[in-house]
Amino acid sequence: MDIFTKFEPLDNKIDILLSNSKHNPFGTVIDTIISPTVGIINGKETLLFGTNNYLGLSQSEPAKQAASHAAIRYGVGTTGSRIANGSYSQHQSLEDEIKNFFHKRSCMVFSTGYQATLGMVSTLAGKDDFLFLDADCHASIYDGSRMSQAQIIRFRHNDPDDLRKRLRRVKNIKGVKLVVVEGVYSMLGDIIPLKEFVDVKKEENAYLMIDEAHSFGIFGDHGRGIAEKENVEQDIDFVVGTFSKSLGTVGGFCVSDYPQFETLRYCTRPYMFTASLPPEVIAATRENLNIIQNQPKLRHKLTANASRFYHALQQEGFQTGPDISPVISVILDDVAQAAQFWDKVLELGAYVNLSLPPATPDHRPLLRASIAATHENDQIDKLVSIYVQSAKEIGIPLGRN
Repeated sequence: MDIFTKFEPLDNKIDILLSNSKHNPFGTVIDTIISPTVGIINGKETLLFGTNNYLGLSQSEPAKQAASHAAIRYGVGTTGSRIANGSYSQHQSLEDEIKNFFHKRSCMVFSTGYQATLGMVSTLAGKDDFLFLDADCHASIYDGSRMSQAQIIRFRHNDPDDLRKRLRRVKNIKGVKLVVVEGVYSMLGDIIPLKEFVDVKKEENAYLMIDEAHSFGIFGDHGRGIAEKENVEQDIDFVVGTFSKSLGTVGGFCVSDYPQFETLRYCTRPYMFTASLPPEVIAATRENLNIIQNQPKLRHKLTANASRFYHALQQEGFQTGPDISPVISVILDDVAQAAQFWDKVLELGAYVNLSLPPATPDHRPLLRASIAATHENDQIDKLVSIYVQSAKEIGIPLGRN
């Protein structure tokens, strides 16, 4: 036995997956980016529908110009963490802008969105506390819960009644109760019934954290996410999010109204022991945050695009998730079928994501598309036609409505 023996079951699964696909769905290389919606893959112009670039801001001209100027003025890295030499005035300015955007007292910026959720979950819940996690929460949330040493209690996905029952079972046991949910879940794109969860939180005297990674910049009159859309922002204790979706850069954040929040800078390990974001990323993020605040038409176009794609898939007979959001997945029966479908879609000129169990709800594979405000109607219609042709060629029956 050697150090890699434990990975043999995974190797076998990868071999089976690749035997059903000409290309590696988890090793696809985008050779060139032409625009937010088009790239070169395998030497061929390909529609990009798997990038999470919801507002197309990874290619925004103001952000690119700001990044260039920042790199020239400040260099390309800070070479230190935020509690050492890695705090520049630009970091503080971005935190001020984000907290003002959310109308909150405090903001912490992290080097990745993963670290934001990892850091906040692992720090806020201690070994004598309870973490209540939606069964479909992101891996970063579950990883943070393991670091926290708190007791982990899962509740059924998007089920506030199940959460209420589980909170009541530990009502008389000492320890903080922190509930962690997401605004839009990343696999099926389904949306949380947040008002109902807020009611449970209030009834049971718990704290509530929401990860708005896939809803920040998209939902609400000003783009602050599902909490704004449902008019419950004042009832949310902690909001975490990422820059790598709607903002088109990289990084993460947490905002809160608690005056003690600033203390977390001195005990949140993923914040303390990671080099801070480089100046060019901070500059680009600030420009794109300004765009989100001042160009609501992007959100409106994204909503229209997502609705167009969702209804077209349903019309053709594909099985989708329950809600319209920028994440729209087709639910398939088995891994071999899903791998063949993904491969055929790529061959016909579109890149989407293949999502496989155990990361998916109900252990069913998904073909996952990310819709962007910058997609044109003809590109969306083209993807639908590619899906239909791919399904026919590999024998997936469609029950047209």
